[in-house]
Amino acid sequence: MDELTADQVDELRLELIDGRARLEEVLEISKEGARPVDLDEPIGRLSRMDAIQQQQMTIANRGSYERKLRQIEVALEVIDKGEYGNCRSCEEPIGYRRLKARPETPFCLECQDAREP
Repeated sequence: MDELTADQVDELRLELIDGRARLEEVLEISKEGARPVDLDEPIGRLSRMDAIQQQQMTIANRGSYERKLRQIEVALEVIDKGEYGNCRSCEEPIGYRRLKARPETPFCLECQDAREP
């Protein structure tokens, strides 16, 4: 695969910055939904169960968003070091098309496939 051009790195940096801003916004908005359900609140048993289930789904989603945000932060740090676009495992170029789809990814497709069970 070819090395990334400076223009491609700049384009992907902007996408990462935009993605970071969107995730930070979603995490801020979802804070309320992740708060513990007040068991003393006078609502019906089924409504309380729904509220607890909704809270658990929000917490799970927030965990996923937080992981992706950390990946974006690491990718931006790697760009600053001038090492962006190389697989963290095999050190080969990841490829523009893969980075365009997932600019935060630290692995080429082959290494990513090998890491997944």
